[in-house]
Amino acid sequence: MYKKSTLAVVITLLTGAASAHAQTDLSSIEARLIALEKRLQDAENRAQTAENRAESAEKKVEQLTTQQQKTQDNTQQVAQRTAQLEKKADEKSGFEFHGYARSGVIMNDSAASTKSGAYMTPAGETGGAIGRLGNQADTYVEMNLEHKQTLDNGATTRFKVMVADGQTTYNDWTASSSDLNVRQAFVELGNLPTFEGPFKGSTLWAGKRFDRDNFDIHWVDSDVVFLAGTGGGIYDVKWNDSLRSNFSLYGRNFGDIDDSSNSVQNYILSMNNFIGPVQVMVSGMRAKDNDERKDTNGNLVKGDAANTGVHTLLGLHNDSFYGLREGTSKTALLYGHGLGAEVKGVGSDGGLRPGANTWRFASYGTTPLSENWFIAPAVLAQSSKDRYVDGDSYQWATLNLRLIQEITQNFALAYEGTYQYMDLKPEGYNDRHAVNGSFYKLTFAPTFKVGSIGDFFSRPEIRLYTSWMDWSKKLDNYASDDALGSSGFKSGGEWSFGMQMETWF
Repeated sequence: MYKKSTLAVVITLLTGAASAHAQTDLSSIEARLIALEKRLQDAENRAQTAENRAESAEKKVEQLTTQQQKTQDNTQQVAQRTAQLEKKADEKSGFEFHGYARSGVIMNDSAASTKSGAYMTPAGETGGAIGRLGNQADTYVEMNLEHKQTLDNGATTRFKVMVADGQTTYNDWTASSSDLNVRQAFVELGNLPTFEGPFKGSTLWAGKRFDRDNFDIHWVDSDVVFLAGTGGGIYDVKWNDSLRSNFSLYGRNFGDIDDSSNSVQNYILSMNNFIGPVQVMVSGMRAKDNDERKDTNGNLVKGDAANTGVHTLLGLHNDSFYGLREGTSKTALLYGHGLGAEVKGVGSDGGLRPGANTWRFASYGTTPLSENWFIAPAVLAQSSKDRYVDGDSYQWATLNLRLIQEITQNFALAYEGTYQYMDLKPEGYNDRHAVNGSFYKLTFAPTFKVGSIGDFFSRPEIRLYTSWMDWSKKLDNYASDDALGSSGFKSGGEWSFGMQMETWF
């Protein structure tokens, strides 16, 4: 009995313990499930949050991409506008002011006035210059005002007016002796978009002007060729990459424009070709009834004057010193017949005969000799026959040499020597007498500059100078109204002293 009761108690205890343990396990599992569910919910919430953040980030990336694209587009637009503005700036749209001026004083060794000028010798009447350094006493000014613009279609326009004046008086008020004059007033139209083929990029012009492709030997004060007047033409007709041409028609006047019986128009038709560095220029001219012009007394001005003429030039423009070393050089051979026998100033002399013939040679170069020495030799020579009178002859040659010695970047010593030989037989024309002989000039000129001290084409300059010149005594007899042989200015040696400024920009 006791054993059965004991067994029942044991079974009851075991069953209760198992039930209690089971209840404990279920509660723990349920708690863990709840915790797991909570963690899953938290994980889902975090995943949703991450997804939301990812979507937000993606939207921001899209916005940034769009903004970046807009910024890039704006940058390109700004770059395009900047390029257009730079292009217009490069093409120099707007107003420009340019000028040339020289002014100085000169005296002899007695502190009195003296003769001067690049064309003071008898050969100067037919273009025989002797150089300007230490040999000028005038004040000459050129003022150039230009307006340029570039249109949206690429076409360009240019208007230029030049006003000039020359004086030999030293006074500050010179209105009574002024030579104030409008020397140029013209318009150019360039890069016209409808021009194709050889005319693409060419420039039309009309008005009063100096031809664009004139050139000179500046320090000798002589043009090699000078074509000017009133007319029109076209520049830069390009036949191929190396050949271009200019065509022009200029008008000039002979005689007194206010007197119809003494006024004749000379029309010059010119073709100027450039093949690389080679220039070939051909001009024809006609001045109808030039031989019938009459003076105020009704007498013929020159009954044997030419009515027509031709002019030619063969030139070579080097970007080196005659192909030998660094520097520049230009050379030209000119020929003229009839009205073209004035080969320097084309079509400017109405007194030439139909049979007049002139040959002219010109050449100059510039090159550095060393770091501080620079040299510029030049030669001019001309032979003109049957020029004004049947059988006359004007022959001369000029050799000029200028040296620059750089002392500092702002100070240099300039040296110039000129020799000219002439053999002139005017056959009594204009009361001139036959002479032959030589002329010499030496000049020493301390010079101040702001920079580019050895550049022969750089200005402004302020110079002090002294010059010595002499000539053959026979040259004093050429004419009674020229410089050589005038009172106080005869062969035997003449000294002069002075100072001068010269500038261009």
